Amino acid sequence: MLGTVETMSVSPVFVGRAGELSVLTDALARAAGGGASGSPAGEPQALLVGGEAGVGKTRLVEEVLAEACRRDAVVAVGGCVEIGADGLPFAPFSTALRALHRQLPEELAAAAAGQEHELARLLPELGERHERSRHDEEGMARLFELTARLLERIATDRTVVLVLEDMHWADASTRHLLAYLFRTLRRGRLVVIATYRSDDVHRRHPLRPFLAELDRMRTVQRIELTRFNRGEVHRQLAGILAAEPEPPMVDRVFERSDGNAFFVEELARSMADRCPSLPDSLRDILLVRIEALPEDAQRVARIVAEGGSTVEYGLLFAVARLSEDDLIEALRAAVGANILLATPDGDGYRFRHSLAREAVSDDLLPGERSRLNRRYAEALEADPTLVRDEERVMRLASYWYHAHDAAKALPAVLAASVEARRRHAYSEQLRLLERAMELWDSAPADVRAALRPLDYAEAYPPCGCDPQTTPLRFLDLMAEAAVAGRLCGERERALKITKRGQRLAEADDDPLRGAWFSLQRSLLVSSLGRGDGWAELADAQELVRGLPPSPVHAEVLAEAASWGMVHAPGPGSLATAERAVEYARMVGEEDNELRARLTHGSLLVDAGHVDDGLAEMYLVKERAVLLDLPSLIGRTHVNLPSVLEGIGRSAEAVDVLAEGVTLSRKYGLCDTEAWMLGNLAESYHSLGRWDETLEAAERALRIGLSPKPRGYAATRLATLALARGDTARATEHLEAARAHFGPHDPMPQSSLPLDVIALGIAAAQGRVTEARAEFERAAKAGFPPGTQRYAWPLLRAAATLEADTRGLPTAVPGRAEALDRIRKAARTLVTAVPVWTAHERWVRAELLRAGGQDTAADWEEAGVAFGAVDFPHDLARVRMRWAESLLPSDRTRAATLLRQAAETARGLCARPLSEDIALLAQRARISLTDDPPTAPAAPGPVFGLTRREEDVLRLVAAGRSNRQIAEELYISPKTASVHVSNILAKLGVSGRGEAAATAHRLRLFPTPDEDHPASA
Repeated sequence: MLGTVETMSVSPVFVGRAGELSVLTDALARAAGGGASGSPAGEPQALLVGGEAGVGKTRLVEEVLAEACRRDAVVAVGGCVEIGADGLPFAPFSTALRALHRQLPEELAAAAAGQEHELARLLPELGERHERSRHDEEGMARLFELTARLLERIATDRTVVLVLEDMHWADASTRHLLAYLFRTLRRGRLVVIATYRSDDVHRRHPLRPFLAELDRMRTVQRIELTRFNRGEVHRQLAGILAAEPEPPMVDRVFERSDGNAFFVEELARSMADRCPSLPDSLRDILLVRIEALPEDAQRVARIVAEGGSTVEYGLLFAVARLSEDDLIEALRAAVGANILLATPDGDGYRFRHSLAREAVSDDLLPGERSRLNRRYAEALEADPTLVRDEERVMRLASYWYHAHDAAKALPAVLAASVEARRRHAYSEQLRLLERAMELWDSAPADVRAALRPLDYAEAYPPCGCDPQTTPLRFLDLMAEAAVAGRLCGERERALKITKRGQRLAEADDDPLRGAWFSLQRSLLVSSLGRGDGWAELADAQELVRGLPPSPVHAEVLAEAASWGMVHAPGPGSLATAERAVEYARMVGEEDNELRARLTHGSLLVDAGHVDDGLAEMYLVKERAVLLDLPSLIGRTHVNLPSVLEGIGRSAEAVDVLAEGVTLSRKYGLCDTEAWMLGNLAESYHSLGRWDETLEAAERALRIGLSPKPRGYAATRLATLALARGDTARATEHLEAARAHFGPHDPMPQSSLPLDVIALGIAAAQGRVTEARAEFERAAKAGFPPGTQRYAWPLLRAAATLEADTRGLPTAVPGRAEALDRIRKAARTLVTAVPVWTAHERWVRAELLRAGGQDTAADWEEAGVAFGAVDFPHDLARVRMRWAESLLPSDRTRAATLLRQAAETARGLCARPLSEDIALLAQRARISLTDDPPTAPAAPGPVFGLTRREEDVLRLVAAGRSNRQIAEELYISPKTASVHVSNILAKLGVSGRGEAAATAHRLRLFPTPDEDHPASA
């Protein structure tokens, strides 16, 4: 097993680090199914090992890997490469997966089955990559999810140790992938260890926010290595020298090295070589050792230092221009001096320690460095087989760039940007494109004229011109960089690029390009929380107005229709969707056509054309699956179930969502799965499957990558907590949802459900005025067509508030205005489907109850309407009110309805509803069991309240203070206070207002103008 592990230390004795080694070996045990956790199945372990250069990170990892091999674990090591725009994309993962492929070829092939074309972006040995015709917004997330699942499958039956070294050189894509693994790995006998140099992580180093993010994860253990003390330096010297060192020598080495393990080794070797005098700095010590080599060996060391972290033998031979015998002798000298090491596969060479390479590289003259990079580039161009296929273009771009040859560097850097895009390494693509823009003016005009958009840019397809003959333009690079920045999360940089691009397009009198940049600005403004993006979309529509049909025109219209679907559904958005479909068909853009048709179908349903709209959406879903379009598959399996849920077809929505979750996992659409799980939680809630609601919403919160799906999941959790009577938890989830959504892009589908929750919490806590204010604020904007699915529950919550607080003194001010506002809003909403009709009849019955005018017939209409849809909680609430209205005339039927409602409430653990039903049954002297009592039972104490506590609660409900209660009941204020405290505890409420609201909601003390069911 250790054949895949490169040993780089010279000391035969492992010194110190007992505590750190214990942490790492215990992680091995926990992953294997033992250790401190005691879990028999094992669980993934994530560890960060940091420390300054030379402190001993590599040696510690070597010891852990040796122990892992003794335990029959599979070991794979990958190192970050210091080359390219910001390191080779995913280099350590590619190396580590290649090691796993060598050791477990059949197991890895089985784990990757069905997704080889995607995973080939990391491991080309798996086969051909799946190239897409457009930028895929979820491409990187899909690749990350598939990588996580691949590692979990490989580590199902064996312990796998994955080591990623030198994360301080990691490219952004590697950092994002590692963070994703640390967040999402939940099963498998897997240990992931990442090392980094802490002294290189300055204030603006890109690794710093990465480390801060990992510090917030409880699952990640971080180990920081400190320098050796004098005793440890003494033991290290004894091991290196194979003899007991003299105390003066220990003192001198400890003082000079300051306890750095690598410095100790270098000082010990220099002393062992009897250097007449030691230089003052370690850099000079390292250079002295290099200069002690033969001339050819020194030359080879300088060439290796500039070639990157590792240089292949064939490439080194081409660049060194020595005979093979001379090169081998030079390498033998450098390896014998422990300066260079052969790589594990025997195909290349690297410095034993990066500090030595840096010292040699820093000693090169500027012209010497440029000349060496040119020779590397020329050798690689002459024989591309000298390096791995997946590294060639990146390294060639780096070599030509550092050779300061703009004519050669520009096309090489552009080719590297295309390769980065194909690997979904959008961060590296952005940096390479910025480098290309830097080189643009320096490159000769004939070189620029030979570049074609077809070869290097796909973000903005040329319109009205031949991509085979039209030269690549600077605006094409800006367009490509804008998309890369948006996809990799560098949205601020992307926004600056789009602004500049739009100005240049306007200066060139190119409205089509200007519209495209304006469209990108809309997406960026929305994702950055700077607004809803409509102003930029409106600019884009104005710029394309009157122009011939084009892909850009179709995309602008499709995005405008999609914006209207969630922000302003109605006739205008429907017309825009129809035009988007028409334009996309005219220019042959099927992706945009399908997306626009999906939006069009949703808007048709909102307009009342339910069958036509659903048929359109189902056709798009089937076409997306047939064409194997992951992003559109995700979109259809989110939007279609949402529409089905909105019209009360929750069971059908669950079926589509179950299919969607399976497909999202197949394609690795983790964020899309979070959207689906949020919708699934909503449909489960409607169907009364509340435990599954909780499970789906919590998983959505765990795996969601972007704020909005997490916001919807938190909304579902808040709704569930409120329905189960946990107002504190509901408040927490409400605030979390608001934070996820942010204040800059209000949409009815997110804001109105939050208004319902906020109103419900305020009502449950007796804050009637605040609850009314929530409704008033939401109703000010009106409820345009398409918002009825969210508006009806809000109106019902507001009407129920007014009915429950009838007779409450604090509810009288503003009550008439509130009722009038609800009635006016209800008249504007459509009732085109049964579920909306059911809500309308419920709202009407609640409004009548608020005035004491509701009848059994009113509630029967609502009950029959809800009986036609499968919403058990809503039906139970209506049945309770229906039963209450029947008590004076038909106690038998009322009892049946109450028992049905009570059974539903118990099954759902809906505490507030259960309490309402129990109190109503107690007042009416109705048993909630099927076996009626032999004689009517006298009403017992409510909530265990004593008669005196009932008197106090009646006065609390009337708004009296403790002093007023004391005066009316002839008790002391202190005794009144004690009674109030006892009442709050027995009712399970947090304050006087909530106690009063509970008393009025449960009709514990009916007002004189009410019919009293108990007296019937």
